Amino acid sequence: MIRRLDHVAVAVADTEAALLHFRDRLGLEVVAVDEPPEVPVRLTYLDLGNTYLQLVEPLDPAHPLAQWVAEHGDGLHHICFGVDDVECELRRLGPPGAPVPPLGSGRGRPAGFPAGPPVHGVRIECTTLEEG
Repeated sequence: MIRRLDHVAVAVADTEAALLHFRDRLGLEVVAVDEPPEVPVRLTYLDLGNTYLQLVEPLDPAHPLAQWVAEHGDGLHHICFGVDDVECELRRLGPPGAPVPPLGSGRGRPAGFPAGPPVHGVRIECTTLEEG
């Protein structure tokens, strides 16, 4: 079951350039930076009070996210919901009978995207609820 909005992800070509706006101009605090071993991206989390803004920078020019940024430019990439059970939600939100895609992680929590294309133009990610 979806419990809360975990983060809104903005794909960026250059995290430091994006931080000039989001951190320095808007005053958002960086609370975590993660480079998960299973995918070549830098995830920078900024505190919005009741959720996070996640800057997602591809670190490998051959990765699909780098190609997405080259095609679309910096911008909204996905929204992520905190859920009770990631695999269950990915199965529920994906096309009937579709396999559950491999899970990744962000800030050490399991996370993943349901199979199939974005619905209404919005990519959805699910992650386990943050403790506390």
